[in-house]
Amino acid sequence: MKIFKLFLVFSLLTTQIHTGFAQKEDTAKEAKSLLKRIHFGGGIQFHISGGNTTLGIAPSVIYTFDEKWATGLGVSYLYSRNKLHDLHYHVVGGSVLGLYNPIREIQLSTEFEELYVTHTATTTSYYWMPALYIGAAYTMGQHAAMGVRYDLLYDEDKSFYNSAFTPFFRLYF
Repeated sequence: MKIFKLFLVFSLLTTQIHTGFAQKEDTAKEAKSLLKRIHFGGGIQFHISGGNTTLGIAPSVIYTFDEKWATGLGVSYLYSRNKLHDLHYHVVGGSVLGLYNPIREIQLSTEFEELYVTHTATTTSYYWMPALYIGAAYTMGQHAAMGVRYDLLYDEDKSFYNSAFTPFFRLYF
């Protein structure tokens, strides 16, 4: 009977030790898997036409759920200048981004962005401007895309863009 009790205690201890190591390995695998799904990068924006120049940078982080779906957060800074009317814009914003790849070569996107605009003409004014973009892009490899997006909330009186269409290039690592 003593041998049976000793065997039982030894079995339970061995199981607990093995389970503890397995949980540590599972946690390490989950952390490694999570890091593989997080990508840093962002995009650049440019718009040049009719005396208008707009340049922007938008770093962001995305989380990929699988090969088709991803979501992320970003910040942005844009500078825009209209030579004809001597207008200048400085824009700072934050955004929420959703990406969908129906096939490997095509990326569809939605993005809500809230922008704080400093507008300088004869006087300086400040205001908030929301933007809701839908976009389509051609993907180049697994983490690069080049395309165009359209602002559904475009307001000709407030926007620093000439058009609701904006070309973009995104790159994630």
